[in-house]
Amino acid sequence: MAGIYIHIPFCKQACHYCDFHFSTSVKYKNEIIQAIQSEVELRKDYLSGASISSIYFGGGTPSLLSAKEINRIIDQVYLIHPVENDIEITLEANPDDLTKGKISELRTTPVNRFSIGIQSFFEEDLKWMNRAHNAQEAESSIKRAQDAGFNNITCDLIYGYPLLSEAKWTNNINKMIEFEVPHLSAYSMTVEPQTALGAFIRKGKQQPMNEGQSADQFILLMQKMQENGYEQYEISNFARDKNYSQHNTSYWKGIPYIGIGPSAHSFNGVERQWNVANNMKYLESISTDQVPAEKELLSLSDQFNEYIMTSLRTKWGVDYAYLEKRFPSDFLTEINEPLQSYIARGKVQKSEKHYILTDEGKLIADQIAADLFIT
Repeated sequence: MAGIYIHIPFCKQACHYCDFHFSTSVKYKNEIIQAIQSEVELRKDYLSGASISSIYFGGGTPSLLSAKEINRIIDQVYLIHPVENDIEITLEANPDDLTKGKISELRTTPVNRFSIGIQSFFEEDLKWMNRAHNAQEAESSIKRAQDAGFNNITCDLIYGYPLLSEAKWTNNINKMIEFEVPHLSAYSMTVEPQTALGAFIRKGKQQPMNEGQSADQFILLMQKMQENGYEQYEISNFARDKNYSQHNTSYWKGIPYIGIGPSAHSFNGVERQWNVANNMKYLESISTDQVPAEKELLSLSDQFNEYIMTSLRTKWGVDYAYLEKRFPSDFLTEINEPLQSYIARGKVQKSEKHYILTDEGKLIADQIAADLFIT
């Protein structure tokens, strides 16, 4: 079992907080699609024949592609790799792209899951983020997708930014609950130095983010989701009736995946690989049958830290039996003291041989993971 991530590096406009690789020019869209198809062929052996259980179109804005373009890429994957019958195929989509006509067109593709970038239902917040859609489109895109029979939907929300009061955040969460979307991803606003938001804050044109506000809104999110039947199966992800993201769950469980397209990352258990984050360099290299990528061979301690970082974020937690089987005993000895300390402080709980974050622990998940890393 393995996953394939397809990076579509195009957007209508740049969100102020985004640091993903993209271009606002679609001049070379057809060439990029052709190169993506070629890369699928060039890297056919990367997953060692594992069957594909998920395809995820991310970006960028994959919903800028036509159904024909999406089918070209999916057809190439099916041609090169064995594919499981119940494969999950997710398309990230902006609300303004999901018109009635576009959704109808997408019904002609194998796409069976939408990830809709709502972020907020408030007009002023969307303008502050420089999102391409408006508040009305945020709501109507969900309704149209559901009316067209796309029931496997996840939506994104962002919290922890200056404009977002507790009342507005509660409204955003309640909207998702009212729409009965089976899956929600919610992320605290982060400020990357190279983004427009980062520049605005440095110049004093925007307020910096408030960690206390973010923590309070995260706590509210967890409470509201639990009260309404959503399971927090990963720190930022909530699902009803076990409608987990199959693709992202594979990431967290360390299942191999291949990333196709400019800036896309790959992982096969012992090695990480990432493609060049430049459309023209990507095209030039693929045209010579060379994948423009850097690689990092993961040491045993790297693999251990990777497992701790990803598994600790999930409801399944750290499997101690797996650690005992997979890694040297001195690794376990080294993490025992900090692990027991966090248990004593109520940040981590033990369930048989699994170590799982408590709600308090989720507030400092990155710190806990870092303290368990092997150096």
